[in-house]
Amino acid sequence: MMETIELIENILADLNKVRGVEACAAVSREGLLISAIMQNKRFAESFAAMSATMFGAAETVITELNKGLPDRVIVDSRHGRIIAVGAGPKALIVVLFNSGAGLGLVLIELEKSAEKLKELLS
Repeated sequence: MMETIELIENILADLNKVRGVEACAAVSREGLLISAIMQNKRFAESFAAMSATMFGAAETVITELNKGLPDRVIVDSRHGRIIAVGAGPKALIVVLFNSGAGLGLVLIELEKSAEKLKELLS
C-alpha cells in the first residue's frame, strides 16, 4: 500500500509544479482525503470532503438532466479557481490555483494527472 501512496504523492507533486497551482489533492469519491499538497494542512480534510460533495452534487444534477457525467467542476472566484476532475470510479483530483494562472495549461496537466490516478487505482 505504501508504494501506491508514494505514487499518488508523485502525481500530486508533478501537478503542484504547474505555474499558479497553490494546492492539490487526491480525494475519494466519498470525500476522504487520500493525499494532498497544501500549505495549510489542517484544511486538507475539509477541502477533500467539500470538493467531493461539490463534484457529487454536480454529478447528480447533470445526470438528472440526462446530460451524462461531468468531466470537471470549476469554481471561479476573483482570487482563484478550484477544479475537481474525476479519476475513475474511486477518486477525484482537485486543484486550487490563482487567477493569474493559465486555465488551459492547468486543465491539460489536471487531465493527465487524473488519468494516471485512475490507472493506479484500477
